[in-house]
Amino acid sequence: MEDLNIKQLTLALHTIAEEKNLPEETVLSVIEQAIAAAWRRDNGERDQEVRAALNINKGTAMVYVAREVVETVGSDSVEISLQDATKQKKDAKIGDIIEESHEVMSFGRVAAQTAKQVVLQRLREAEREVVLAEYEDKIGTVVTGTVQRVEPRVVRVELGKAAGIIPQSEQIQGEFYSIGSRIKVFIKDIERDNRGPQLILSRGNEAFVEYLFRQEVPEMETGAVEIKTIAREAGRRTKLAVASTVPGVDPVGTFVGGHGTRVQAVMNEIGDQEKVDIVTFDDNNEQFIRNALSPAEVVKVEIDEKNKSAKVFVTEDQQSIAIGRGGQNVRLASRLTGYELDIETAVPAKKAEPAKPKKNIEDSLLNAIEQTDDEK
Repeated sequence: MEDLNIKQLTLALHTIAEEKNLPEETVLSVIEQAIAAAWRRDNGERDQEVRAALNINKGTAMVYVAREVVETVGSDSVEISLQDATKQKKDAKIGDIIEESHEVMSFGRVAAQTAKQVVLQRLREAEREVVLAEYEDKIGTVVTGTVQRVEPRVVRVELGKAAGIIPQSEQIQGEFYSIGSRIKVFIKDIERDNRGPQLILSRGNEAFVEYLFRQEVPEMETGAVEIKTIAREAGRRTKLAVASTVPGVDPVGTFVGGHGTRVQAVMNEIGDQEKVDIVTFDDNNEQFIRNALSPAEVVKVEIDEKNKSAKVFVTEDQQSIAIGRGGQNVRLASRLTGYELDIETAVPAKKAEPAKPKKNIEDSLLNAIEQTDDEK
């Protein structure tokens, strides 16, 4: 048996709280959970409701076992009969919860081990919660971290105090992450599951690209230009629809920068293998669809507002450009505009048109001949 040394526990409590930058109440609650778990291990049963209270001033530890007052007792560990309950509490009635107290003096060896495990596990969780609380207000921003581990499905990144993961779906396709290298990551979310809280990071989402442009384009801060929509397939291609709120300001030029410096700075971060198309946003949906399909030239657009779809006619030589490699250009343009786009080839309009006036000239010529014949 191991005696429970409250004095020692109290000292440990202060030290742990200080070292791990945790509130003392948190550490106290962790130790109480551990005492309850250890007591249950020694004296109770698995499903018992046990809570512990540590009295630092008195140097005592009490355990309280809660049982519900019922008519017929099915399980002794969680239920108590009305008859027995009234011995402890005169006015007890069915449905009440009766707590029995036990002072804890010592634990068995196995229970002490249990207590130790609970303390370590809960402290780790509490520590992560405190650290992540600091990152709560950083959601939606980009920070620099160090690649810690590369696993088949996730990349683990250290961000100073905290660590986060980039799931496969948030990585840039084809990007190589070397351990120890410093990378920029977008803090997407804090996910809380059974294993404790987790920082979810991203390099593959649209917001990462938007944040990078915000760093390069000061006119976004002043509101002179804005990004209306973004469609991205990380590692392959990104399309941005941009607009200007100031007359005379060219939005595309502003984002591209002199000699393409601004767009190049973003590409240096996301990798040169990813193409970045910057197009002008237009309130006129037909014109916006034409812009979104750039660099392809469009002959005609037929919009079906009801089904949010559009047929786009292009000449034969422009078809492969409009569709793009593996359908990428049309796919991203669809996402950018919000219309399901269908690319079709138009009959080359230029060849068909000159034929009409020619025919009219011949007709009038023939008519003139006929008329002169008649007159004769």
